[in-house]
Amino acid sequence: MGNGVLLRGGRVLSFPAGLGAETDILVEKGVVAAVGQGLSPGRAEVVDVSGCIVAPGLVELHAHLREPGMEYKEDVASGSRAAACGGYSAVFCMPNTEPAIDNSSVAEYVFDRGVDEGLCMVLPHGAITQGRAGETLAPMGEMGTCRAGVMGFSDDGSPVSDSEIMRRAMEYARTMNALVISHSEEPSLSAGGQMNEGYYSTLLGLRGIPPESEEIGVFRDICLAEKTGARLHLAHVSTARSVDLVRDAKRRGLPVTCEVTTHHILLDDSGLTDYDTNMKMNPPLRSKADVDALLEALADGTIDVIATDHAPHAPHEKETEFDRAEFGVVGLETCLALVLTRLVETGVLSLEKALEKLTLAPSRIMDMGRWGYMPTVEEGAPANLVVFNPETEWIVDPRAFKSRARNTPYGGWRLRGRVVHTVFRGRLVVREGDLSPGPEQGTARKKQKDAGRVGAGERASAAAGTGD
Repeated sequence: MGNGVLLRGGRVLSFPAGLGAETDILVEKGVVAAVGQGLSPGRAEVVDVSGCIVAPGLVELHAHLREPGMEYKEDVASGSRAAACGGYSAVFCMPNTEPAIDNSSVAEYVFDRGVDEGLCMVLPHGAITQGRAGETLAPMGEMGTCRAGVMGFSDDGSPVSDSEIMRRAMEYARTMNALVISHSEEPSLSAGGQMNEGYYSTLLGLRGIPPESEEIGVFRDICLAEKTGARLHLAHVSTARSVDLVRDAKRRGLPVTCEVTTHHILLDDSGLTDYDTNMKMNPPLRSKADVDALLEALADGTIDVIATDHAPHAPHEKETEFDRAEFGVVGLETCLALVLTRLVETGVLSLEKALEKLTLAPSRIMDMGRWGYMPTVEEGAPANLVVFNPETEWIVDPRAFKSRARNTPYGGWRLRGRVVHTVFRGRLVVREGDLSPGPEQGTARKKQKDAGRVGAGERASAAAGTGD
Protein backbone atom coordinates (compact mmCIF):
# COMPACT_ATOMS: atom_id res chain seq x y z
CA MET A 1 0.00 0.00 0.00
CA GLY A 2 3.00 2.32 0.27
CA ASN A 3 2.80 5.26 2.61
CA GLY A 4 -0.75 6.23 1.82
CA VAL A 5 -2.25 9.27 0.17
CA LEU A 6 -3.69 12.56 1.42
CA LEU A 7 -6.46 13.98 -0.74
CA ARG A 8 -6.20 17.69 -0.05
CA GLY A 9 -9.06 20.18 -0.31
CA GLY A 10 -11.92 18.24 -1.85
CA ARG A 11 -15.57 18.35 -0.83
CA VAL A 12 -16.76 15.08 0.65
CA LEU A 13 -20.10 13.66 -0.45
CA SER A 14 -21.20 10.94 1.91
CA PHE A 15 -24.42 9.53 3.33
CA PRO A 16 -26.46 10.65 5.14
CA ALA A 17 -24.44 13.84 5.63
CA GLY A 18 -24.60 14.96 2.01
CA LEU A 19 -22.10 17.35 0.43
CA GLY A 20 -19.75 18.98 2.94
CA ALA A 21 -17.18 21.75 2.95
CA GLU A 22 -13.63 21.46 1.63
CA THR A 23 -11.60 19.08 3.73
CA ASP A 24 -8.76 16.56 3.63
CA ILE A 25 -8.99 12.77 3.48
CA LEU A 26 -6.03 10.72 4.69
CA VAL A 27 -5.86 7.17 3.34
CA GLU A 28 -3.55 4.66 5.00
CA LYS A 29 -3.38 0.85 4.92
CA GLY A 30 -6.42 0.59 2.70
CA VAL A 31 -8.81 2.58 4.89
CA VAL A 32 -9.82 6.19 5.47
CA ALA A 33 -7.55 7.04 8.40
CA ALA A 34 -8.81 10.59 8.99
CA VAL A 35 -11.15 13.23 7.59
CA GLY A 36 -10.66 16.85 8.56
CA GLN A 37 -9.15 20.18 7.65
CA GLY A 38 -5.42 20.80 7.78
CA LEU A 39 -4.42 17.15 8.19
CA SER A 40 -0.72 16.37 8.34
CA PRO A 41 0.30 14.03 5.52
CA GLY A 42 3.14 12.41 7.40
CA ARG A 43 4.77 10.15 4.82
CA ALA A 44 1.67 10.05 2.61
CA GLU A 45 1.63 11.41 -0.93
CA VAL A 46 -0.31 14.68 -1.14
CA VAL A 47 -2.77 14.97 -4.02
CA ASP A 48 -4.50 18.29 -4.59
CA VAL A 49 -8.20 17.67 -5.25
CA SER A 50 -9.47 21.21 -4.75
CA GLY A 51 -12.52 21.90 -6.88
CA CYS A 52 -13.36 18.21 -6.85
CA ILE A 53 -15.89 16.07 -5.02
CA VAL A 54 -14.77 12.96 -3.15
CA ALA A 55 -17.50 10.31 -2.94
CA PRO A 56 -17.77 6.59 -2.30
CA GLY A 57 -16.73 4.54 -5.31
CA LEU A 58 -19.58 3.80 -7.68
CA VAL A 59 -21.27 0.38 -7.64
CA GLU A 60 -22.48 -1.15 -10.91
CA LEU A 61 -25.28 -3.64 -10.41
CA HIS A 62 -25.58 -4.78 -14.03
CA ALA A 63 -22.66 -5.20 -16.44
CA HIS A 64 -21.51 -7.75 -18.99
CA LEU A 65 -17.79 -8.49 -18.87
CA ARG A 66 -18.09 -11.38 -21.36
CA GLU A 67 -15.49 -13.61 -19.70
CA PRO A 68 -15.36 -16.58 -20.01
CA GLY A 69 -15.97 -17.38 -23.64
CA MET A 70 -16.41 -14.04 -25.40
CA GLU A 71 -13.17 -12.28 -24.63
CA TYR A 72 -13.05 -10.84 -28.15
CA LYS A 73 -15.80 -8.45 -26.97
CA GLU A 74 -14.51 -7.71 -23.44
CA ASP A 75 -12.82 -9.52 -20.58
CA VAL A 76 -12.41 -8.93 -16.88
CA ALA A 77 -9.15 -7.04 -17.45
CA SER A 78 -10.53 -4.56 -19.99
CA GLY A 79 -13.85 -4.28 -18.15
CA SER A 80 -12.02 -3.54 -14.89
CA ARG A 81 -9.99 -0.82 -16.59
CA ALA A 82 -13.14 0.75 -17.99
CA ALA A 83 -14.88 0.54 -14.61
CA ALA A 84 -11.98 2.09 -12.69
CA CYS A 85 -11.74 4.98 -15.15
CA GLY A 86 -15.49 5.46 -14.80
CA GLY A 87 -15.17 5.77 -11.01
CA TYR A 88 -16.45 2.31 -10.08
CA SER A 89 -15.15 0.35 -7.10
CA ALA A 90 -17.47 -2.63 -7.62
CA VAL A 91 -19.00 -4.24 -10.69
CA PHE A 92 -21.54 -7.04 -10.58
CA CYS A 93 -21.31 -8.95 -13.84
CA MET A 94 -24.10 -10.93 -15.47
CA PRO A 95 -23.92 -14.68 -16.07
CA ASN A 96 -24.65 -14.81 -19.82
CA THR A 97 -21.14 -15.96 -20.64
CA GLU A 98 -19.95 -19.10 -22.46
CA PRO A 99 -20.10 -21.23 -20.41
CA ALA A 100 -22.70 -19.53 -18.26
CA ILE A 101 -21.88 -18.64 -14.66
CA ASP A 102 -24.10 -21.45 -13.43
CA ASN A 103 -21.79 -23.25 -10.99
CA SER A 104 -19.19 -22.44 -8.36
CA SER A 105 -16.20 -23.18 -10.60
CA VAL A 106 -17.08 -20.56 -13.19
CA ALA A 107 -18.16 -18.08 -10.50
CA GLU A 108 -14.85 -18.46 -8.68
CA TYR A 109 -12.92 -18.11 -11.93
CA VAL A 110 -14.56 -14.75 -12.69
CA PHE A 111 -14.18 -13.53 -9.12
CA ASP A 112 -10.51 -14.50 -9.01
CA ARG A 113 -9.84 -12.75 -12.31
CA GLY A 114 -11.14 -9.56 -10.75
CA VAL A 115 -8.94 -10.01 -7.69
CA ASP A 116 -5.92 -10.54 -9.95
CA GLU A 117 -6.56 -7.30 -11.83
CA GLY A 118 -6.90 -5.34 -8.57
CA LEU A 119 -8.68 -2.34 -10.07
CA CYS A 120 -12.19 -2.86 -8.68
CA MET A 121 -14.30 -5.60 -7.15
CA VAL A 122 -15.66 -7.96 -9.79
CA LEU A 123 -18.58 -9.88 -8.33
CA PRO A 124 -20.47 -12.37 -10.51
CA HIS A 125 -24.19 -12.89 -10.49
CA GLY A 126 -25.11 -16.55 -10.95
CA ALA A 127 -27.54 -18.03 -13.44
CA ILE A 128 -30.97 -19.07 -12.22
CA THR A 129 -31.06 -22.11 -14.49
CA GLN A 130 -28.40 -24.44 -15.83
CA GLY A 131 -26.97 -23.05 -19.03
CA ARG A 132 -29.56 -20.25 -18.77
CA ALA A 133 -31.81 -22.68 -20.66
CA GLY A 134 -34.80 -22.06 -18.39
CA GLU A 135 -35.33 -25.76 -17.67
CA THR A 136 -33.42 -26.86 -14.54
CA LEU A 137 -32.42 -24.79 -11.53
CA ALA A 138 -28.70 -24.06 -11.23
CA PRO A 139 -26.97 -24.99 -7.92
CA MET A 140 -27.69 -21.67 -6.25
CA GLY A 141 -26.66 -22.81 -2.77
CA GLU A 142 -23.31 -24.03 -4.06
CA MET A 143 -22.61 -20.68 -5.73
CA GLY A 144 -23.70 -18.79 -2.63
CA THR A 145 -21.19 -20.59 -0.41
CA CYS A 146 -18.23 -20.63 -2.81
CA ARG A 147 -15.34 -18.19 -2.80
CA ALA A 148 -17.24 -15.76 -5.04
CA GLY A 149 -20.13 -15.58 -2.55
CA VAL A 150 -22.79 -15.25 -5.26
CA MET A 151 -25.98 -13.71 -3.87
CA GLY A 152 -27.65 -12.40 -7.02
CA PHE A 153 -29.22 -14.75 -9.57
CA SER A 154 -30.46 -14.00 -13.07
CA ASP A 155 -30.78 -15.54 -16.52
CA ASP A 156 -30.22 -12.04 -17.90
CA GLY A 157 -30.43 -11.87 -21.66
CA SER A 158 -33.05 -14.60 -21.48
CA PRO A 159 -36.24 -14.48 -19.39
CA VAL A 160 -37.16 -17.48 -17.25
CA SER A 161 -40.35 -18.24 -19.16
CA ASP A 162 -41.48 -21.18 -17.03
CA SER A 163 -43.34 -19.61 -14.11
CA GLU A 164 -43.06 -22.74 -11.97
CA ILE A 165 -39.26 -22.73 -12.30
CA MET A 166 -39.15 -19.02 -11.46
CA ARG A 167 -41.31 -19.67 -8.41
CA ARG A 168 -38.98 -22.46 -7.22
CA ALA A 169 -35.97 -20.21 -7.78
CA MET A 170 -37.54 -17.51 -5.63
CA GLU A 171 -38.41 -19.98 -2.89
CA TYR A 172 -34.84 -21.24 -2.84
CA ALA A 173 -33.39 -17.72 -2.97
CA ARG A 174 -35.53 -16.69 0.01
CA THR A 175 -33.92 -19.39 2.17
CA MET A 176 -30.51 -17.86 1.29
CA ASN A 177 -31.66 -14.23 1.49
CA ALA A 178 -30.36 -14.00 -2.07
CA LEU A 179 -31.63 -11.64 -4.75
CA VAL A 180 -33.52 -12.78 -7.84
CA ILE A 181 -32.85 -10.40 -10.73
CA SER A 182 -35.53 -10.50 -13.38
CA HIS A 183 -35.00 -9.95 -17.09
CA SER A 184 -38.69 -9.25 -17.64
CA GLU A 185 -39.79 -10.25 -21.10
CA GLU A 186 -42.54 -12.30 -22.72
CA PRO A 187 -40.71 -13.97 -25.65
CA SER A 188 -43.85 -14.74 -27.63
CA LEU A 189 -44.41 -10.98 -27.94
CA SER A 190 -40.80 -9.87 -28.42
CA ALA A 191 -39.49 -12.57 -30.76
CA GLY A 192 -37.89 -11.06 -33.85
CA GLY A 193 -38.39 -7.51 -32.59
CA GLN A 194 -35.79 -4.88 -33.37
CA MET A 195 -37.04 -1.75 -31.59
CA ASN A 196 -39.97 -0.36 -29.63
CA GLU A 197 -43.32 -1.06 -31.24
CA GLY A 198 -45.00 2.19 -32.18
CA TYR A 199 -44.93 5.08 -34.62
CA TYR A 200 -41.21 4.88 -35.37
CA SER A 201 -41.09 1.11 -35.89
CA THR A 202 -43.89 1.53 -38.44
CA LEU A 203 -42.10 4.45 -40.08
CA LEU A 204 -38.80 2.56 -40.32
CA GLY A 205 -40.31 -0.76 -41.33
CA LEU A 206 -38.78 -2.62 -38.38
CA ARG A 207 -40.54 -5.25 -36.33
CA GLY A 208 -41.49 -3.84 -32.96
CA ILE A 209 -41.20 -5.07 -29.38
CA PRO A 210 -44.37 -3.97 -27.56
CA PRO A 211 -44.15 -2.52 -24.04
CA GLU A 212 -46.46 -5.31 -22.90
CA SER A 213 -43.66 -7.81 -23.48
CA GLU A 214 -41.81 -6.29 -20.53
CA GLU A 215 -44.84 -5.42 -18.46
CA ILE A 216 -46.27 -8.95 -18.46
CA GLY A 217 -42.92 -10.21 -17.14
CA VAL A 218 -42.77 -7.51 -14.48
CA PHE A 219 -46.31 -8.27 -13.33
CA ARG A 220 -45.68 -12.03 -13.16
CA ASP A 221 -42.49 -11.73 -11.16
CA ILE A 222 -44.00 -9.25 -8.70
CA CYS A 223 -46.83 -11.75 -8.18
CA LEU A 224 -44.29 -14.52 -7.55
CA ALA A 225 -42.31 -12.33 -5.16
CA GLU A 226 -45.50 -11.67 -3.20
CA LYS A 227 -46.24 -15.39 -3.17
CA THR A 228 -42.76 -16.50 -2.05
CA GLY A 229 -41.49 -13.56 -0.01
CA ALA A 230 -38.29 -13.51 -2.08
CA ARG A 231 -36.32 -10.34 -2.74
CA LEU A 232 -36.89 -9.34 -6.37
CA HIS A 233 -34.88 -6.86 -8.40
CA LEU A 234 -36.20 -5.83 -11.79
CA ALA A 235 -33.44 -5.15 -14.29
CA HIS A 236 -33.51 -2.35 -16.89
CA VAL A 237 -37.15 -1.26 -16.56
CA SER A 238 -38.12 0.79 -19.60
CA THR A 239 -41.86 1.53 -19.67
CA ALA A 240 -44.33 3.73 -17.83
CA ARG A 241 -46.50 0.76 -16.91
CA SER A 242 -43.51 -1.14 -15.51
CA VAL A 243 -42.70 1.65 -13.05
CA ASP A 244 -46.40 1.91 -12.12
CA LEU A 245 -46.31 -1.80 -11.23
CA VAL A 246 -43.15 -1.30 -9.15
CA ARG A 247 -44.63 1.74 -7.43
CA ASP A 248 -47.70 -0.26 -6.44
CA ALA A 249 -45.57 -3.19 -5.21
CA LYS A 250 -43.55 -0.87 -3.00
CA ARG A 251 -46.69 0.77 -1.68
CA ARG A 252 -47.86 -2.68 -0.60
CA GLY A 253 -44.56 -3.34 1.18
CA LEU A 254 -43.25 -6.04 -1.15
CA PRO A 255 -39.46 -6.66 -1.28
CA VAL A 256 -39.15 -5.29 -4.82
CA THR A 257 -36.46 -2.98 -6.19
CA CYS A 258 -35.58 -1.90 -9.71
CA GLU A 259 -32.99 -0.20 -11.86
CA VAL A 260 -33.01 1.99 -14.96
CA THR A 261 -30.17 2.39 -17.43
CA THR A 262 -28.73 5.70 -18.55
CA HIS A 263 -29.75 5.05 -22.16
CA HIS A 264 -33.39 4.43 -21.26
CA ILE A 265 -33.66 7.81 -19.50
CA LEU A 266 -31.62 9.86 -21.98
CA LEU A 267 -32.71 8.46 -25.35
CA ASP A 268 -35.99 7.46 -27.01
CA ASP A 269 -37.08 5.58 -30.10
CA SER A 270 -37.17 8.71 -32.26
CA GLY A 271 -33.37 8.52 -32.34
CA LEU A 272 -33.38 5.40 -34.52
CA THR A 273 -34.49 7.17 -37.70
CA ASP A 274 -31.00 6.83 -39.20
CA TYR A 275 -30.79 3.12 -38.27
CA ASP A 276 -27.85 3.66 -35.93
CA THR A 277 -27.12 0.20 -34.49
CA ASN A 278 -25.56 1.84 -31.42
CA MET A 279 -29.13 2.76 -30.52
CA LYS A 280 -30.25 -0.87 -30.62
CA MET A 281 -30.66 -2.47 -27.22
CA ASN A 282 -32.95 -4.84 -25.32
CA PRO A 283 -35.23 -3.67 -23.79
CA PRO A 284 -35.45 -1.23 -26.69
CA LEU A 285 -35.46 2.53 -26.42
CA ARG A 286 -39.06 3.43 -25.70
CA SER A 287 -41.28 6.43 -26.41
CA LYS A 288 -40.77 9.94 -25.10
CA ALA A 289 -43.74 9.38 -22.78
CA ASP A 290 -42.00 6.34 -21.30
CA VAL A 291 -38.80 8.34 -20.78
CA ASP A 292 -40.76 11.04 -18.96
CA ALA A 293 -42.33 8.39 -16.71
CA LEU A 294 -38.92 6.90 -15.93
CA LEU A 295 -37.55 10.31 -14.99
CA GLU A 296 -40.52 10.91 -12.70
CA ALA A 297 -39.96 7.50 -11.10
CA LEU A 298 -36.30 8.33 -10.54
CA ALA A 299 -37.23 11.58 -8.84
CA ASP A 300 -39.91 10.10 -6.58
CA GLY A 301 -37.75 7.14 -5.51
CA THR A 302 -39.65 4.37 -7.29
CA ILE A 303 -36.49 3.56 -9.25
CA ASP A 304 -33.73 2.64 -6.83
CA VAL A 305 -30.62 2.34 -8.98
CA ILE A 306 -29.04 3.84 -12.08
CA ALA A 307 -27.18 1.10 -13.94
CA THR A 308 -25.36 0.91 -17.27
CA ASP A 309 -26.17 -2.59 -18.58
CA HIS A 310 -22.65 -2.31 -20.02
CA ALA A 311 -22.88 -4.59 -23.07
CA PRO A 312 -19.71 -4.58 -25.18
CA HIS A 313 -19.65 -5.96 -28.71
CA ALA A 314 -17.02 -6.33 -31.41
CA PRO A 315 -17.18 -3.88 -34.35
CA HIS A 316 -18.45 -6.48 -36.83
CA GLU A 317 -21.40 -7.22 -34.54
CA LYS A 318 -22.59 -3.62 -34.65
CA GLU A 319 -21.38 -2.39 -38.03
CA THR A 320 -23.90 -4.42 -39.99
CA GLU A 321 -27.54 -4.35 -41.08
CA PHE A 322 -29.84 -3.20 -38.28
CA ASP A 323 -31.79 -6.44 -38.04
CA ARG A 324 -28.55 -8.45 -37.79
CA ALA A 325 -26.80 -6.20 -35.24
CA GLU A 326 -26.42 -7.29 -31.63
CA PHE A 327 -28.38 -5.55 -28.87
CA GLY A 328 -26.44 -3.46 -26.36
CA VAL A 329 -24.32 -0.45 -25.55
CA VAL A 330 -21.26 0.19 -23.37
CA GLY A 331 -21.62 2.57 -20.45
CA LEU A 332 -19.09 2.24 -17.63
CA GLU A 333 -16.93 5.17 -18.77
CA THR A 334 -19.73 7.62 -19.49
CA CYS A 335 -22.35 6.95 -16.81
CA LEU A 336 -21.28 9.42 -14.14
CA ALA A 337 -20.85 12.32 -16.57
CA LEU A 338 -24.18 11.57 -18.24
CA VAL A 339 -25.93 11.56 -14.88
CA LEU A 340 -24.28 14.82 -13.83
CA THR A 341 -24.97 16.55 -17.13
CA ARG A 342 -28.44 15.30 -18.02
CA LEU A 343 -29.99 14.64 -14.60
CA VAL A 344 -28.28 16.81 -11.99
CA GLU A 345 -27.74 19.97 -14.04
CA THR A 346 -31.31 19.81 -15.34
CA GLY A 347 -32.75 19.43 -11.84
CA VAL A 348 -34.20 15.93 -12.24
CA LEU A 349 -32.11 14.75 -9.28
CA SER A 350 -30.00 16.50 -6.69
CA LEU A 351 -26.32 15.61 -6.66
CA GLU A 352 -26.81 13.68 -3.44
CA LYS A 353 -29.75 11.66 -4.79
CA ALA A 354 -27.93 10.91 -8.02
CA LEU A 355 -24.85 9.61 -6.22
CA GLU A 356 -27.03 7.63 -3.83
CA LYS A 357 -28.51 5.74 -6.81
CA LEU A 358 -24.98 5.01 -8.04
CA THR A 359 -23.44 3.98 -4.71
CA LEU A 360 -25.51 3.48 -1.57
CA ALA A 361 -28.64 1.98 -3.14
CA PRO A 362 -26.94 -0.79 -5.16
CA SER A 363 -24.67 -1.69 -2.24
CA ARG A 364 -27.70 -2.01 0.05
CA ILE A 365 -29.65 -4.09 -2.45
CA MET A 366 -26.71 -6.50 -2.75
CA ASP A 367 -26.15 -6.44 1.02
CA MET A 368 -22.48 -5.65 0.48
CA GLY A 369 -22.02 -5.19 4.20
CA ARG A 370 -21.50 -8.94 4.40
CA TRP A 371 -18.16 -8.31 2.73
CA GLY A 372 -17.42 -5.36 4.98
CA TYR A 373 -18.03 -2.98 2.09
CA MET A 374 -19.08 0.49 3.26
CA PRO A 375 -20.24 3.08 0.69
CA THR A 376 -19.15 6.04 2.78
CA VAL A 377 -16.26 8.44 3.33
CA GLU A 378 -15.56 8.35 7.05
CA GLU A 379 -12.82 7.28 9.40
CA GLY A 380 -12.31 3.54 9.46
CA ALA A 381 -14.20 2.85 6.22
CA PRO A 382 -12.46 0.98 3.39
CA ALA A 383 -10.87 3.50 1.04
CA ASN A 384 -12.87 2.89 -2.15
CA LEU A 385 -13.41 6.38 -3.52
CA VAL A 386 -14.13 8.35 -6.65
CA VAL A 387 -12.79 11.89 -7.08
CA PHE A 388 -14.52 13.86 -9.82
CA ASN A 389 -14.58 17.46 -10.98
CA PRO A 390 -18.19 18.44 -11.67
CA GLU A 391 -17.14 21.42 -13.81
CA THR A 392 -14.78 19.75 -16.26
CA GLU A 393 -16.17 19.60 -19.79
CA TRP A 394 -15.16 16.88 -22.22
CA ILE A 395 -16.27 15.31 -25.46
CA VAL A 396 -16.95 11.57 -25.57
CA ASP A 397 -14.39 9.90 -27.84
CA PRO A 398 -15.01 6.16 -28.08
CA ARG A 399 -11.46 5.65 -29.39
CA ALA A 400 -10.18 6.63 -25.94
CA PHE A 401 -12.25 4.04 -24.05
CA LYS A 402 -10.43 1.54 -21.85
CA SER A 403 -13.15 -0.95 -22.71
CA ARG A 404 -12.35 -3.25 -25.60
CA ALA A 405 -15.64 -2.16 -27.21
CA ARG A 406 -16.70 1.12 -28.83
CA ASN A 407 -20.46 0.61 -29.23
CA THR A 408 -21.80 3.81 -27.68
CA PRO A 409 -24.54 6.19 -28.81
CA TYR A 410 -22.80 9.06 -27.02
CA GLY A 411 -19.81 9.59 -29.30
CA GLY A 412 -19.28 13.32 -29.82
CA TRP A 413 -21.50 14.33 -26.89
CA ARG A 414 -20.20 17.22 -24.79
CA LEU A 415 -20.53 16.35 -21.11
CA ARG A 416 -19.73 18.10 -17.85
CA GLY A 417 -18.16 16.26 -14.93
CA ARG A 418 -15.23 13.88 -15.19
CA VAL A 419 -13.48 11.32 -13.02
CA VAL A 420 -10.07 12.61 -11.94
CA HIS A 421 -8.94 9.89 -9.54
CA THR A 422 -10.23 6.53 -8.38
CA VAL A 423 -9.01 5.01 -5.13
CA PHE A 424 -9.48 1.26 -4.70
CA ARG A 425 -8.36 -0.55 -1.58
CA GLY A 426 -6.37 2.54 -0.63
CA ARG A 427 -4.44 2.76 -3.89
CA LEU A 428 -4.78 5.38 -6.60
CA VAL A 429 -5.71 3.06 -9.46
CA VAL A 430 -6.74 6.01 -11.64
CA ARG A 431 -4.71 9.20 -11.52
CA GLU A 432 -5.57 12.34 -13.48
CA GLY A 433 -8.16 10.46 -15.47
CA ASP A 434 -5.94 7.61 -16.61
CA LEU A 435 -4.84 4.29 -15.20
CA SER A 436 -2.13 4.71 -12.62
CA PRO A 437 1.10 2.75 -13.09
CA GLY A 438 2.10 0.74 -10.07
CA PRO A 439 2.63 -2.71 -8.69
CA GLU A 440 0.00 -5.26 -9.62
CA GLN A 441 -2.06 -6.03 -6.55
CA GLY A 442 -3.13 -9.40 -7.89
CA THR A 443 0.30 -11.04 -8.06
CA ALA A 444 0.45 -12.25 -4.48
CA ARG A 445 -3.15 -13.38 -4.55
CA LYS A 446 -2.62 -15.35 -7.74
CA LYS A 447 0.25 -17.20 -6.12
CA GLN A 448 -1.96 -17.89 -3.11
CA LYS A 449 -4.81 -19.19 -5.24
CA ASP A 450 -2.44 -21.38 -7.24
CA ALA A 451 -1.32 -22.85 -3.95
CA GLY A 452 -4.93 -23.35 -2.88
CA ARG A 453 -4.73 -21.02 0.09
CA VAL A 454 -7.38 -18.43 -0.79
CA GLY A 455 -10.77 -18.78 0.87
CA ALA A 456 -13.52 -16.83 2.55
CA GLY A 457 -11.09 -14.62 4.44
CA GLU A 458 -9.44 -13.52 1.21
CA ARG A 459 -12.86 -12.89 -0.33
CA ALA A 460 -13.86 -10.64 2.55
CA SER A 461 -10.49 -8.86 2.51
CA ALA A 462 -10.61 -8.20 -1.22
CA ALA A 463 -14.17 -6.96 -1.08
CA ALA A 464 -13.80 -4.77 1.96
CA GLY A 465 -10.68 -3.13 0.63
CA THR A 466 -8.62 -3.82 3.74
CA GLY A 467 -6.27 -6.46 2.36
CA ASP A 468 -2.56 -6.18 1.81
